[in-house]
Amino acid sequence: MTTAENIKIKGSILLSRLAFVQQQAGDEGLARVKARLGAGDRAGLDSLLPSAWYPFELGRKLDQAIAEELGGGRSDFFLQLGAASAERNLTGVHRGFLLRGDPQRFLAQAPQIYSFYYDQGRRTYESTGPMEGVLTTEGAETFSAADCLTVIGWYVKALEMCGATGVRIKEEECRAKAGAVCRYRVSWTGVDPAA
Repeated sequence: MTTAENIKIKGSILLSRLAFVQQQAGDEGLARVKARLGAGDRAGLDSLLPSAWYPFELGRKLDQAIAEELGGGRSDFFLQLGAASAERNLTGVHRGFLLRGDPQRFLAQAPQIYSFYYDQGRRTYESTGPMEGVLTTEGAETFSAADCLTVIGWYVKALEMCGATGVRIKEEECRAKAGAVCRYRVSWTGVDPAA
């Protein structure tokens, strides 16, 4: 039986968080964030591999430490964190997912993309129009409002990298707020062919 303690996320998620902190606050800021964590968690963060699996709980603790140290309690901070993660991963290890000029085809890869970052649950995408659709995450035994905000920031940036303009994502339902699933309505106003 799977328990919340067994849920895993990819090291690439954690590495992108640490890179964002370093970019925003330098080595001193990164040290302050890590100082908010226990010795075991700090040791784990110091030996991360992008393709290895790590406890979701480590990611949750890291997000909390980042928010406390740098975010000032602002929810938009997690949107920025997600955007930085997309930029780092989609220009690096997962660049093969990026489909310039075709946001719909990019979003159709949501199940595969999800499986590269999380080992439990699934994410689906349903197109509801030429420039809109719905992403739904279900079956994950762990979740957090902060993680949902990073997902929104990640997809906004990823869609912009595909050339989508005027990207909007609205979370319609969230498990962290007593919802049955996490559901995001995605839309954009156009596609820049030069992207």
